[in-house]
Amino acid sequence: MSDEPAAVAARDLTKRYGGVEVVSNATFALPRGSKIALLGPNGAGKSTLLGILSSLITPSDGEAAVAGYSVRQNPLALRRSIGVLAHLPMVYEELSPIENLEFFARLYEVPDADARIEELLRAVGLWRRRAEPTQVFSRGYHQRLAIARAILHRPAVMLLDEPETGLDPAGVELLDELVMRDPAVTVLAATHLVDRTSQWASGVLRLERGRVTEAPSMPAPLAEPDAASQPVGASS
Repeated sequence: MSDEPAAVAARDLTKRYGGVEVVSNATFALPRGSKIALLGPNGAGKSTLLGILSSLITPSDGEAAVAGYSVRQNPLALRRSIGVLAHLPMVYEELSPIENLEFFARLYEVPDADARIEELLRAVGLWRRRAEPTQVFSRGYHQRLAIARAILHRPAVMLLDEPETGLDPAGVELLDELVMRDPAVTVLAATHLVDRTSQWASGVLRLERGRVTEAPSMPAPLAEPDAASQPVGASS
């Protein structure tokens, strides 16, 4: 059995709103480099779980660690070690694509930022339109820019919530190429496109009414959060 800590792990993770448990005693561990489909019906708690793991939602009980950082004890370091991609692009429409990525590059202190920004804008097909206001772009191009933003700082873990929304087939292929097939990155992605998960997922984490009913096999225990620990598995 491996003693390597999980890339994403939770123990008895619970979130209540007004006394209602939206996530209930969730316990699981995801191996480094795994690609996990987060499945369940509407209202199962998938978005809430992703919000907790990204440290944007505070759990009511329990603990979770992502890329070696506790969601409770070290949320700032955790956020610098993850990429987040949702069905809403969350880009600044008044800025151009290059200005968007320059802003986030400063935020994440990305080394050799100019070269990294050009690399990603070329990869997502936006280099020729890099100086245009993002607000004139289609929904699909907004999501392409969001993909570039999410992986700009080479995160160890990617948390995705319906990431295919707005993407045409070419955009979905870009998502798979840049995120889903990267062997160095751990992916947890909520999706309703169950038929497509066979193309990228190595396992399933299933929620039903906030409870985990299926989880990937992972022999390692939840690592003790360490404020001095380094992010795992960042790709180069």
